[in-house]
Amino acid sequence: MLFLRKNIIKKSASIFILTAALTACSSVTIHPEASQKLASPPSHEESKGFYFWGLEGEHRVNVAEICGNNSVSQMQSQATFRDVLMSVITLGVYAPHTVKIWCEQNV
Repeated sequence: MLFLRKNIIKKSASIFILTAALTACSSVTIHPEASQKLASPPSHEESKGFYFWGLEGEHRVNVAEICGNNSVSQMQSQATFRDVLMSVITLGVYAPHTVKIWCEQNV
């Protein structure tokens, strides 16, 4: 009977962790002007590593280097499904975040 209870607790905990991981995606979007969120593919996308549930690690992105003479139309920091999965697998020791940048296109 005790074995059955431990098994149920393990399954419940696994389901809870998986549900939390799948619903915990987050994003922060920055626009230089008040406008709608862009849905087009970003001009630049890369993953940045953070550690200990995001408490350790600091990264800077040089938008002048990425966009050149073009201005930035949107920036976004996002915890994608892959980022959250990596955080869950490593129990939060490694917690990456994806940065996306949209540059103005000169026509």
